[in-house]
Amino acid sequence: MRKVEPSAVMTGIILNLQPFVEFSNDQFYELCRIHQELNFERTARGELVILPLSGGLQGIRIASLIGELGLWNRRSRLGKVFSSTGFILPNGAIRSPCIAWIPSERWENLTLEQREKFLPFCPDFAIELRSKSDSLPLLQRKMEEYIENGLRLGWLIDPKNRQVEIYRENRDKEVLENCDRLEGEDILPGFVLDLSIIWEE
Repeated sequence: MRKVEPSAVMTGIILNLQPFVEFSNDQFYELCRIHQELNFERTARGELVILPLSGGLQGIRIASLIGELGLWNRRSRLGKVFSSTGFILPNGAIRSPCIAWIPSERWENLTLEQREKFLPFCPDFAIELRSKSDSLPLLQRKMEEYIENGLRLGWLIDPKNRQVEIYRENRDKEVLENCDRLEGEDILPGFVLDLSIIWEE
Protein backbone atom coordinates (compact mmCIF):
# COMPACT_ATOMS: atom_id res chain seq x y z
CA MET A 1 0.00 0.00 0.00
CA ARG A 2 1.33 3.41 -0.97
CA LYS A 3 2.05 5.74 1.92
CA VAL A 4 0.07 8.99 2.16
CA GLU A 5 2.61 11.79 2.16
CA PRO A 6 1.64 15.08 3.84
CA SER A 7 3.07 18.26 2.34
CA ALA A 8 3.23 21.73 3.87
CA VAL A 9 0.51 24.19 2.97
CA MET A 10 0.63 27.39 4.98
CA THR A 11 0.72 25.92 8.50
CA GLY A 12 -1.46 22.96 7.52
CA ILE A 13 -1.03 19.91 5.34
CA ILE A 14 -2.30 18.46 2.07
CA LEU A 15 -3.12 14.77 1.93
CA ASN A 16 -3.46 12.95 -1.38
CA LEU A 17 -6.09 10.36 -0.47
CA GLN A 18 -7.18 9.50 -4.00
CA PRO A 19 -5.28 6.18 -4.10
CA PHE A 20 -7.50 5.07 -1.18
CA VAL A 21 -10.68 7.11 -1.14
CA GLU A 22 -12.43 9.78 -3.19
CA PHE A 23 -14.90 11.99 -1.34
CA SER A 24 -18.14 13.04 -2.96
CA ASN A 25 -19.34 16.54 -2.10
CA ASP A 26 -21.83 15.10 0.40
CA GLN A 27 -19.22 12.84 2.00
CA PHE A 28 -16.80 15.74 2.30
CA TYR A 29 -19.55 17.81 3.93
CA GLU A 30 -20.13 15.05 6.48
CA LEU A 31 -16.40 14.83 7.19
CA CYS A 32 -16.34 18.56 7.94
CA ARG A 33 -19.51 18.33 10.04
CA ILE A 34 -18.13 15.50 12.17
CA HIS A 35 -14.77 17.20 12.69
CA GLN A 36 -15.88 20.78 13.30
CA GLU A 37 -12.75 21.48 15.34
CA LEU A 38 -10.71 21.28 12.11
CA ASN A 39 -10.73 23.42 8.97
CA PHE A 40 -10.87 21.41 5.74
CA GLU A 41 -10.72 22.30 2.07
CA ARG A 42 -10.52 20.11 -1.04
CA THR A 43 -8.39 20.92 -4.07
CA ALA A 44 -9.55 20.54 -7.66
CA ARG A 45 -7.44 17.35 -7.79
CA GLY A 46 -9.34 15.89 -4.84
CA GLU A 47 -6.58 16.38 -2.25
CA LEU A 48 -7.65 16.98 1.34
CA VAL A 49 -6.35 20.25 2.81
CA ILE A 50 -6.24 20.50 6.61
CA LEU A 51 -5.81 24.06 7.86
CA PRO A 52 -5.10 25.16 11.44
CA LEU A 53 -7.42 27.18 13.62
CA SER A 54 -6.76 30.92 13.81
CA GLY A 55 -4.59 32.43 16.51
CA GLY A 56 -5.78 35.31 18.69
CA LEU A 57 -4.60 38.24 16.56
CA GLN A 58 -5.80 36.63 13.35
CA GLY A 59 -9.17 35.92 14.98
CA ILE A 60 -9.56 39.55 16.04
CA ARG A 61 -8.74 40.80 12.56
CA ILE A 62 -11.17 38.42 10.88
CA ALA A 63 -13.90 39.36 13.36
CA SER A 64 -13.29 43.04 12.60
CA LEU A 65 -13.59 42.42 8.85
CA ILE A 66 -16.80 40.46 9.32
CA GLY A 67 -18.20 43.24 11.48
CA GLU A 68 -17.43 45.95 8.92
CA LEU A 69 -18.82 44.02 5.96
CA GLY A 70 -21.79 42.79 7.98
CA LEU A 71 -22.73 46.31 9.05
CA TRP A 72 -22.63 47.54 5.44
CA ASN A 73 -24.65 44.54 4.30
CA ARG A 74 -27.29 45.05 7.00
CA ARG A 75 -27.78 48.62 5.83
CA SER A 76 -27.69 47.89 2.10
CA ARG A 77 -29.61 44.58 2.23
CA LEU A 78 -27.90 43.55 -0.97
CA GLY A 79 -26.68 40.08 -0.11
CA LYS A 80 -25.33 37.56 2.37
CA VAL A 81 -22.01 37.56 4.25
CA PHE A 82 -20.18 34.32 5.08
CA SER A 83 -17.19 33.33 7.18
CA SER A 84 -15.35 30.01 6.94
CA THR A 85 -18.08 28.66 4.66
CA GLY A 86 -17.47 26.01 2.01
CA PHE A 87 -18.01 26.91 -1.64
CA ILE A 88 -17.96 24.27 -4.38
CA LEU A 89 -16.08 25.88 -7.25
CA PRO A 90 -16.79 24.96 -10.88
CA ASN A 91 -13.39 23.21 -11.08
CA GLY A 92 -14.46 20.80 -8.30
CA ALA A 93 -12.45 22.34 -5.49
CA ILE A 94 -14.17 23.15 -2.21
CA ARG A 95 -12.71 26.31 -0.76
CA SER A 96 -13.48 28.35 2.34
CA PRO A 97 -12.47 32.02 2.13
CA CYS A 98 -11.91 33.92 5.37
CA ILE A 99 -14.88 36.08 4.37
CA ALA A 100 -17.21 35.88 1.37
CA TRP A 101 -20.28 37.63 0.00
CA ILE A 102 -22.97 36.84 -2.57
CA PRO A 103 -25.93 38.91 -3.84
CA SER A 104 -29.36 38.18 -2.39
CA GLU A 105 -30.73 36.66 -5.61
CA ARG A 106 -28.11 33.92 -5.61
CA TRP A 107 -29.10 32.96 -2.06
CA GLU A 108 -32.82 33.11 -2.85
CA ASN A 109 -32.36 30.73 -5.78
CA LEU A 110 -30.94 28.00 -3.53
CA THR A 111 -33.02 25.19 -2.08
CA LEU A 112 -33.08 24.69 1.70
CA GLU A 113 -30.81 21.66 1.32
CA GLN A 114 -28.30 23.68 -0.71
CA ARG A 115 -28.31 26.44 1.91
CA GLU A 116 -27.52 23.95 4.66
CA LYS A 117 -24.51 22.45 2.87
CA PHE A 118 -21.59 23.84 0.89
CA LEU A 119 -22.77 26.48 -1.54
CA PRO A 120 -22.64 25.23 -5.15
CA PHE A 121 -20.78 28.13 -6.73
CA CYS A 122 -17.93 30.59 -6.30
CA PRO A 123 -18.72 33.70 -4.23
CA ASP A 124 -18.88 37.10 -5.92
CA PHE A 125 -16.55 38.67 -3.37
CA ALA A 126 -13.94 37.14 -1.08
CA ILE A 127 -11.28 38.21 1.39
CA GLU A 128 -8.26 36.15 2.35
CA LEU A 129 -6.35 37.51 5.33
CA ARG A 130 -2.75 36.37 5.56
CA SER A 131 -1.58 35.25 8.98
CA LYS A 132 2.03 35.50 10.09
CA SER A 133 2.78 31.91 9.09
CA ASP A 134 0.80 31.75 5.82
CA SER A 135 2.62 31.23 2.54
CA LEU A 136 1.94 34.26 0.33
CA PRO A 137 2.42 32.36 -2.98
CA LEU A 138 -0.12 29.73 -1.91
CA LEU A 139 -2.67 32.39 -0.97
CA GLN A 140 -2.04 34.13 -4.29
CA ARG A 141 -2.74 30.90 -6.16
CA LYS A 142 -5.92 30.50 -4.15
CA MET A 143 -7.07 33.98 -5.15
CA GLU A 144 -6.27 33.22 -8.79
CA GLU A 145 -8.34 30.05 -8.50
CA TYR A 146 -11.30 32.07 -7.23
CA ILE A 147 -11.01 34.46 -10.18
CA GLU A 148 -10.76 31.58 -12.65
CA ASN A 149 -13.96 30.14 -11.18
CA GLY A 150 -16.17 33.23 -11.20
CA LEU A 151 -15.08 35.58 -8.40
CA ARG A 152 -15.78 39.18 -9.36
CA LEU A 153 -13.71 40.96 -6.70
CA GLY A 154 -11.19 39.67 -4.18
CA TRP A 155 -8.85 41.16 -1.60
CA LEU A 156 -5.74 39.42 -0.32
CA ILE A 157 -4.78 41.42 2.76
CA ASP A 158 -1.25 40.98 4.09
CA PRO A 159 -0.80 42.73 7.48
CA LYS A 160 2.80 41.53 7.72
CA ASN A 161 3.83 43.68 4.73
CA ARG A 162 0.96 46.21 4.98
CA GLN A 163 0.00 45.24 1.47
CA VAL A 164 -3.25 44.48 -0.35
CA GLU A 165 -3.62 42.60 -3.62
CA ILE A 166 -6.86 43.31 -5.46
CA TYR A 167 -8.18 40.67 -7.85
CA ARG A 168 -10.87 41.54 -10.38
CA GLU A 169 -12.48 39.53 -13.16
CA ASN A 170 -10.93 40.15 -16.58
CA ARG A 171 -8.31 42.53 -15.18
CA ASP A 172 -4.72 42.30 -13.98
CA LYS A 173 -4.01 42.09 -10.27
CA GLU A 174 -3.46 45.42 -8.52
CA VAL A 175 -1.03 45.68 -5.59
CA LEU A 176 -1.39 48.49 -3.04
CA GLU A 177 1.27 49.34 -0.46
CA ASN A 178 0.40 50.98 2.88
CA CYS A 179 -3.10 51.91 1.72
CA ASP A 180 -5.52 53.10 4.38
CA ARG A 181 -8.83 52.09 2.82
CA LEU A 182 -10.46 49.82 0.26
CA GLU A 183 -13.67 50.40 -1.66
CA GLY A 184 -16.16 47.73 -2.71
CA GLU A 185 -16.50 49.22 -6.20
CA ASP A 186 -19.58 48.17 -8.16
CA ILE A 187 -19.66 44.75 -6.45
CA LEU A 188 -20.23 46.18 -2.96
CA PRO A 189 -21.52 49.70 -3.72
CA GLY A 190 -20.83 52.13 -0.92
CA PHE A 191 -18.70 49.74 1.14
CA VAL A 192 -15.46 51.28 2.41
CA LEU A 193 -13.06 49.30 4.59
CA ASP A 194 -10.83 51.26 6.97
CA LEU A 195 -7.64 49.22 7.05
CA SER A 196 -6.48 50.72 10.33
CA ILE A 197 -8.45 47.94 12.04
CA ILE A 198 -6.13 45.44 10.30
CA TRP A 199 -2.79 47.22 10.54
CA GLU A 200 -3.14 47.72 14.29
CA GLU A 201 -1.71 44.94 16.46
